[in-house]
This record gives sequence, structure tokens and C-alpha cells, in this order.
Amino acid sequence: MAAPACYTINLVNPNRIWQTDNVLKKELPILAFQVGFVVLISRLFFFIYRPLHLPRILSQLSVGFLLTPPLIGNYTEVFTFIFPLTGVFNVEILSHIGIIYYAFLSGLEMNLNVVLHVKKKAGSIAIAGIVFPMVMGPLLYNLHRRTYNKGDGVELEENAVRANVLWTLVLTVTGFPVIAHSLSELKLLYTGLGEAALTASMVSDTYAWVLFTLFVPISINRDGTRAIYSVLSTIIFVFICIFIVRPIIVKVIDRKTERDEWDDSNLLYVVMGLLVCSSITDILGTQAVVGAFVYGLILPHGKFADKVVSISDDFGSGFLAPLFFSGTGMRLMVATLFYQDNVFLTFIVIILLCSIKVLGTIFAAFFFGMRTRDSFALGLILNTKGAIALIMLNIAWDRTILSVPSYVVLSSSVLLMTIVVSPIIDAIYKPRKRFEQNKLKTIQKLRNDAELRILACVYNTRQATGILSLIELFNVTRLSPLHVFGLHLVELTRSAAALVAAHMEKPSGEPGAQNLTQSQVEQEGINSTFESFGESYDAIRVRTLNVVSAFETIHEDIYNSANEKCTSLIIIPFHKQLSSEGALKTASVVYRDINMNVLQSAPCSVGIFVDRDIGSISKLNFCIRLIFVGGPDDREAIAVAWRMAGHPGINLSVVRMLLFDDAAAVDTSIQVESQSILSAVMDNEKQKELDDEYMNSFRLTAVNNDDSITYSEIDVHSGEDIPKILNEIDSYGCDLYIVGQGNGRNSRVFSDMLEWCDCSELGVIGDILGSNNSGSRSSVLVVQQYGYGGMVLGKQSNNVTTNDDGSKTLVVKSE
Repeated sequence: MAAPACYTINLVNPNRIWQTDNVLKKELPILAFQVGFVVLISRLFFFIYRPLHLPRILSQLSVGFLLTPPLIGNYTEVFTFIFPLTGVFNVEILSHIGIIYYAFLSGLEMNLNVVLHVKKKAGSIAIAGIVFPMVMGPLLYNLHRRTYNKGDGVELEENAVRANVLWTLVLTVTGFPVIAHSLSELKLLYTGLGEAALTASMVSDTYAWVLFTLFVPISINRDGTRAIYSVLSTIIFVFICIFIVRPIIVKVIDRKTERDEWDDSNLLYVVMGLLVCSSITDILGTQAVVGAFVYGLILPHGKFADKVVSISDDFGSGFLAPLFFSGTGMRLMVATLFYQDNVFLTFIVIILLCSIKVLGTIFAAFFFGMRTRDSFALGLILNTKGAIALIMLNIAWDRTILSVPSYVVLSSSVLLMTIVVSPIIDAIYKPRKRFEQNKLKTIQKLRNDAELRILACVYNTRQATGILSLIELFNVTRLSPLHVFGLHLVELTRSAAALVAAHMEKPSGEPGAQNLTQSQVEQEGINSTFESFGESYDAIRVRTLNVVSAFETIHEDIYNSANEKCTSLIIIPFHKQLSSEGALKTASVVYRDINMNVLQSAPCSVGIFVDRDIGSISKLNFCIRLIFVGGPDDREAIAVAWRMAGHPGINLSVVRMLLFDDAAAVDTSIQVESQSILSAVMDNEKQKELDDEYMNSFRLTAVNNDDSITYSEIDVHSGEDIPKILNEIDSYGCDLYIVGQGNGRNSRVFSDMLEWCDCSELGVIGDILGSNNSGSRSSVLVVQQYGYGGMVLGKQSNNVTTNDDGSKTLVVKSE
């Protein structure tokens, strides 16, 4: 086995970088080239690993691994060109500053309230994932010492106790930021598994920092007395920071935040505090990263933390931290595993190292009734390592606590743990697969006495108020209860771990209400609105959830949340909202893209709500008008209106458009390739039969037995008749229109009119009623039924984004 390579650098004056007059000419260009090389190659690896959903930290480690033998490291000229000896010292300094700042950001994004008030299940699983490796770690270390072949001349550690401590600590840690990012990429963050993993990983990560503070000094210091001094003095320092320094800092920062007095000079003092705390713990004999983490932990979260992270995250995590992780990657001499005779036994040790935390988690999850598959997946997720494990490995390398063979075995297991988690979880759960057909995912097929489960997606408090006013219209009784899940959609604009941690609980627990970010203010208002709604009705259960994700893929989180909660209806707000002038104006174009993505492959029925200040159900004679043309979406719209019609004070008016002449022509161009024109015509006739059957049932059951429900029919002979008829209907006035989106109508007139729609996701009738040109002042609910097929807009300029798995929209013939 090859001995570790070392640099021999003669420093006449270690401070020469600050005193020489050649900084700009010699030092800075080399440093800039090295930083640029690491960042560029790590970004390249990130895009290569992205389809596998691997953590970003692996792309940074891969840069260093690329520079090791038998790769670029075998070519001395190339390696020395990238990392010349004169530049190594500067890179080391900068990389250590980077990891200090990375630890500071880790503390800043940690939500202590979640850790301190953790539920029994998550806390027990996290503790089991720590205790089991602490028990089995020393046994595996001794197994490694016994199985290692010493015939190659490289000896193992002389001081087995120090090595044993660090070996065991590395096995116990869990990387919360890495797990948050991986779950977000896999779209499992807001499932039951994701919530359990997220909370348990945050608790485990916090315990890992505690263990780091307590036991790393024992490994670093050969003198036991000095080690005890380091531990005790560091604990005293942490208590002073939390109970003395923190109240003072929070008071000052909250006051400045309230007055909006933060500028670059003030933020400079924050960085100075970081360096002071890091220096103190380094002097005390622990590590500089401990002081950085504690400093980030005591600073107030919310608006202040958001400002600090938004300003410095790209520089700290994007430029400085990759230097440290790439340096760690240079030490991953995995190839040396094959240089010894007992390579098979070594691989067995590595597999066992990867398994002990998984087994501990499965054992704990068993007592809480988790399924075997979920407990195994949870164990894999909590086995993911992060920055703190790599910091420990670097300490073991720099202080020669671990020999080269032990370091390679342990680092290989850490690397394997982090690599295999995301692909295995993706293979087990396949979060992007199409959802199974289930008739209970439509309102039409749901029994009247069954619980109606609705997923209400909102971005702000105003939308929450409007959608809850719509949900209030449903006739809710103890025999027909309602379960509402309020989904607060938050855009992921920076670190996934930071934003997820900030929205894991109600923000009211944070000190200083003025220190809340805008999204936390909205979260507080949304929580309050939904809770007040739930408290007003005995038969309504309400739960609010927060989804932090990139808007390009947030529709997948909506899919998984709806599937997880077994909802029958998703309600999403229209991308336009009512202005003070009474017209609908675009709130965000991105909202429209999200709506169209949701319509394409949702796991249940979907309703887009155009809110023109719908008001409250408390008003007398609340009027709902349903426009029925035909097709599965219109039948679903009747089912929704039918449920609302039973509510006291609601008058329902159903208007059916009967198509004749040119308006009745069948559009055969929208059929799938496997269908002939004859099949298209036959399918159209089948749809008419289903429409007549359902409408007759509605008239017989509802209209004839309820004076508050009326039914009328209007003949339509051409496309020009439709806008005129709608204007005439609107002249009578109503509070809410309910219409179908239009899938499955197979009408040439509606297909031609759809091409001219400004908002094709509303369908032809919904677009007309929702347009400012119509002059209507009524709110509109556009319904799409699940099971017939997602929204396909092949003829439109605004096409729906293709799914990541490349699957086409499923079209299922109606019964």
C-alpha cells in the first residue's frame, strides 16, 4: 500500500502573503485559477450526477478524487500546473475559512425549536441511530484491525483509543443539509417518510455536533488533562453564548431589523463575530468549526438569517466550501483498497460499517409500527453523511489519528453511504411514476356519506381566504365530513435545508415578530386563517402544510401530497387576482405554469379557482350557476355543484348547452393514434350516453326534490352562439360559476375556440367567463376530472412542461 503523499514547503515568513509586493502578480492569479477550476469542475459533476439525485457535496468531492492517482494524479505536470506548491498553502487557508463559514451557515439554518420540542417517534429513531453505531463501531474497528494484512509494511494506529473514538463518531453522524436536499430532489420531502426523516436527521445532526464537541478533544489531545480542560471550557463557552450573549445579540439585531438598518458595514460585524467565536474554540482546543456552528445557532433566525444567507451563501457555499471538500476528495485513495491480500474481508467491513445505522433505525422504527420498507428507507436516509463527517475525517488525517488503511476504509464507507442512498430510495419509491387509477379520487364516484378530502394550494393569505370561502360552500355534516389540507407553496430560492428548517413549524415561536421573513409572515397568516376556519365547524378537520420547492418542479410535491393524503380534489388559485379597479391582473406568470403542470398529471380531480371576491356563505340566496356542455369534466363539475347544493341558503342553477348542426361536429384530430375516425365518433356517442345518464339522475334526484335547484337547456348551433349565450346568462347575475375544463368533449367548435383562448387551462367557457372583456363580476371554478386523462395542449403555444420521466399523458376510456 502506498504511503501518503506530502508537500514540503519551506516558509521563511508564514505571513509573507500579506507583506510581499507581488500578491497581485504571483499569489492572486494562482489562487483565482484554483478556485475557478474547482468550482467549474464541481458544477460539471453536479449536472452529471443530477439525474441520480446525488447530493451536491459528492460533486465537490469528485473534483478532488479526479486529481488523485490513477487519474490526473498520475500526471505530475498536469497536477502541479493546477495545484503548484506555491499555491497550496493559500488554498489550505482559504478552504479552512470556507469550512468555518459552512459550519456557521449550518448553525444558522438549524431550527432549535424543532429539536427541543421533537416528538417521541422522531427523537427515539434519531437516538437509536446514534447509540447503535456507538456500540457496534468499536467492534467493527477491532474487526478491521484483525482482518487487515500487515504484510505490505504499512502499520495501523499505535493509539487505538483515539482512533476508536473518531472512528465511532464518524459512524454516528447524519448530514441534515444533505438529507434535506436529497429529499427535495426525490420529491419525498412532504410525504410521511420525508417528514419523519427530516425531523430525525435534524435531531441527529444536533446530537452529532454535541458529540463532536465532547469527544473530538479527547482524540486530538494526547494529554488527558488537556482534553478534559478543552471539553469543560468549551461547554462553559457554549453556555455563555446561549444564556448571556444570545439575549443581547437578539435584542440588538431585532431592533436593527425592525428599523431596516442593516447594510454592508453592519454585516461586517457579524462576520467578525464569527471569526472571534471560531478563534476562541480553536484556542480552547476543540475546533474552530464548533465556535462557528454555535455562533450561527445563537443568532436570530427569520428575516435576519435570510438576509445573511442570501448575501453570502453563494460565496461561502459556492466558492469557499468546495475548496475544502475537493481537498478531502484528494485524500480518498480508494484504489489502495485493492493493494492488500485481504481485500474481500475489507469490503465486508465496509458493508458492515454502512449497515449498522440502518439496522439501528429499523429496530427503533419497528416499535412505532412503521412498515419494513419505510423503516429500511428511513435508515438509509439517516445514514447519509454530510460536512461534519468529512471534518472529522480531515481531523483524523491532519493529526495522523487514523493510519492510511483505516482512513481509506472509513472514508470509503462514508462515500458509499452517501452515494447509494438516493438511487436506492428512488428505485424503491419511484416518486415520478403515474398514480394508480382510483375512482375515489373523483367527486363523482365518492359516496355522499364519505369524507371529502380537499388539498387547497395557496401562496398567500389572500388566496387562503378566498379558497376557504369556496370550500365553505360544500354541504358539510357529521355524516358527510370534510378534511381540508392547506398547502402553503414556498419557492426554493436558496439552501433547501435553510428554507425547510425555517418552515418546519409555526414562526410565532421565533423571538421578535419583526424578524420574520415574508414567507414566514404569509405562513403565519395562512395558518391562522385555516385554523379559524376549522374551529368554526365541528364536521371539518383542517391541517396546514408547508412545501418548499423549486417552482419548476413543485407540482410533483403537490402530486405526492395529494396522493399521500388520499384527496379527491385539488384546488389551486388562478394566476390572476382581483385588483382594486375590479379587473383581474396577473399576480405571477409562474403560477400559471404550475397550474398547467398540475392539470397535466394530477392524482385526483383538480379545480382552478378564479376569485372575484366570492364573499361568505352567510349572505342570503347565494347563487351558483353551472354550465354543462358534456364530457367527464362537466360531469365532475355537476358532482361538485351537487354537493354544494345541499347547503342551506344556496341556489343552484344548471344550464345545459345542447349542440346542434356545426356545433355538434366531432373533432377527430385530437384522438390518439391508435384510434380511427370511427372509434372517435363512437367514443363521442358513448360520452353523450354518459352525459344523458348522469344528467337524468341529477334531474330526478336533485331538481325534482329541491326547490333551490333549477334546470334549463339552451340550443347552440355554431361557435358564435357560445359567447352570446354566456353574456346573456351572466346578465342575470350569480356569485359563482362552476364549469368543466373540457377534456373529452370531442367537439370541433370547442377545439377551434380553444386555440384563441388567452388562458387555455380554464377551457373555452372558463376562459370567457374569467376574461375581463366579458364584464362578469362572478367567481369561477374550473373543474378537471381525474381518470380520463390529463390536460393536453398540443395545438397551443403555451405547452405544458414535459414530465421528468418522459411519460405521456394517460388517456383512459370512460366506463
